[in-house]
Amino acid sequence: MSNLVVLHEAVAAFRARDVGYRQILQHLPAAIYTTDADGRLTYFNDACVGFSGRTPVLGDDSWCVTWRLYSNDGTPLPHDRCPMAVALKERRPVRGATAIAERPDGTRVSFMPFPTPLLDGHGNLLGAVNMLVDLTDRLAHEAHLGLVSAEANHRANNLLAVVRSLVSLSDGESVAGYKKKLEGRLDALAAANSLIAEGRWRDVDLLGLVHEEMRPFDGRAELLGEPVALRPRAAQSLAMVLHELATNAAKYGALSRPEGRVAVRWWIEAGVFTLLWREVGGPPPPAAEPARKGLGSRVIASSMRAYGGAVSREWRTEGLVCTLTCDASKL
Repeated sequence: MSNLVVLHEAVAAFRARDVGYRQILQHLPAAIYTTDADGRLTYFNDACVGFSGRTPVLGDDSWCVTWRLYSNDGTPLPHDRCPMAVALKERRPVRGATAIAERPDGTRVSFMPFPTPLLDGHGNLLGAVNMLVDLTDRLAHEAHLGLVSAEANHRANNLLAVVRSLVSLSDGESVAGYKKKLEGRLDALAAANSLIAEGRWRDVDLLGLVHEEMRPFDGRAELLGEPVALRPRAAQSLAMVLHELATNAAKYGALSRPEGRVAVRWWIEAGVFTLLWREVGGPPPPAAEPARKGLGSRVIASSMRAYGGAVSREWRTEGLVCTLTCDASKL
């Protein structure tokens, strides 16, 4: 039942002098009260006490059951200028107005009043009835929606920035090659975002992220590390780093051979996060570190640079060892 329907029923009961109207009004959850033609309170239901935080005094309190009133901008609103006073003085219903009521304990509540003059059959003013609708939950919901909208916009912009970076960093000898590389990176990003979404855009567990990225090589990757919670943006960056390392290992490193293995370990010590990628069982390492940085190396460097991180590589006899470090507080 809408607020206006409840109000109209209350008005109809009052006009008809229905003997049961007080019982009807008394049990309604909305704060409803009546005044005489001069604005003095003649009746209030139990909900008025809870709404105003006080027990009004019949015949003494005027215009409203509230203790203090404020306009929406926070300026004091005298009771004799409140919507109920306007309705009585101008002999018209007031709709669409909102105000803020302060209780004696200092708490405040936003509300919408529905003051309606009561006239007899000759048009003489008898008084008025008012219903006060608490807007606290609605305003809180609207504020929450605003925050959610702003957060969704922020996340979308972050994600688009990452995608734009991937597009600019990806290359290939042909359109098909470019497409394949870009699709692989987008898949890695999508997997990371699935974990982030599952966690309702809160922290992501690093173990789960590493496990997801190494899933195609199940049984050939050893994962070991302490629990580390990653913020969504950091999770996206590390997902790209792990994807590049795994892709390189599958093409040229340990994962390109059936007997090849990869060990991924991580820890935090003295505020520094370290991730160690170690390959064994792959093809012979290059005689020297390549002079030209490959695209994967540039993606890794770019991903870590955002966190003030560093990347080092060693081509040992048993395989590549890559060490990533950064300030743990930035993850």
